[in-house]
Amino acid sequence: MARPLRIQYENAVYHVTCRGNAQQDIFADDHDRARFISLLQRSSEIYQVSVAAFVLMRNHFHLLVRTPRANLQEFMRHFNISYTSAFNRRHGRTGHLYQGRYKSFLVDADSYLLEVSRYIHLNPVRVMRETSPEERKRYIREYRWSSYPDYIGGKDRYPFLAAGDVLDVFHPDRRRAQRSYRSFVEKALTASLPSPLEQGKGHGIVGEKGFLEKVVSSLMSSKGNHHREVPQARRLTGQTQPERIIHVVSSFYGMTEEEILNKKNRGESRHVLIELLYRCGGMNGREIGRMIGIDYSTVSVARKRLSEKMGHDRKMKQHFRELEDRLRIQE
Repeated sequence: MARPLRIQYENAVYHVTCRGNAQQDIFADDHDRARFISLLQRSSEIYQVSVAAFVLMRNHFHLLVRTPRANLQEFMRHFNISYTSAFNRRHGRTGHLYQGRYKSFLVDADSYLLEVSRYIHLNPVRVMRETSPEERKRYIREYRWSSYPDYIGGKDRYPFLAAGDVLDVFHPDRRRAQRSYRSFVEKALTASLPSPLEQGKGHGIVGEKGFLEKVVSSLMSSKGNHHREVPQARRLTGQTQPERIIHVVSSFYGMTEEEILNKKNRGESRHVLIELLYRCGGMNGREIGRMIGIDYSTVSVARKRLSEKMGHDRKMKQHFRELEDRLRIQE
């Protein structure tokens, strides 16, 4: 059976899940769970993905994410490889951790954002059918490995969490929004509600008829596109022109634009340029590769090495932040 297309466009919202290979656990203990969340934060920052909600279960996880850069596939590939590598290293194992590729549903945020977030947050009590609503309510409020406690007024444990995407639907005042959301979720503990994901079975789109027709129309207009994935061609407004990024980075490192683009340049300046073309220029890996004369895999490796080095090299991280600040200044 052919696998479904990954429908990608700017600011798309997705429900994403992965299960352990052969239903095996993907977390051995809380150390693994903390590492998972740390890597989720890192990947979301690198790929500028907004994480609206999450929950970690014994052998699977759920995410609700928004992709301003139309890059769900790149984000999930980086994140899943990062966690699998960390898990295998710690537990002295090799091979696949997950059962195939991640599964994703494109979500009509106008109609189903709240229902999908509730579905995610109720996961820890979905199997607790023999317990009372009060017990289940207490359990999800205290469940550590979920974004739900942050939603209802607990400590802001996860600074990368974009809960505002959901809470702002209820009320502009955050405390009132938190109370309303808590009521919205916990009322479902005494009701039998269908899963919103049932809407997406067969085509992977959770949305009303109009949203579905809009997506299908977009896919039909992309018939001439030979890529497996179908990203939209438009860019976010406010992206920095690649030419300006090249000029600013080459000036910062005291190089000519020809020198920084030269294939023989494999230093910090080249890696920083690649990352800024991605983050600030709205370019994907293939576009960057074509611009500077390298293949897509080399772009990916360069970005990974830069990310790893900035994790322990304060001077390089400072250089990168300074360049980001310069690029934010209007010409």
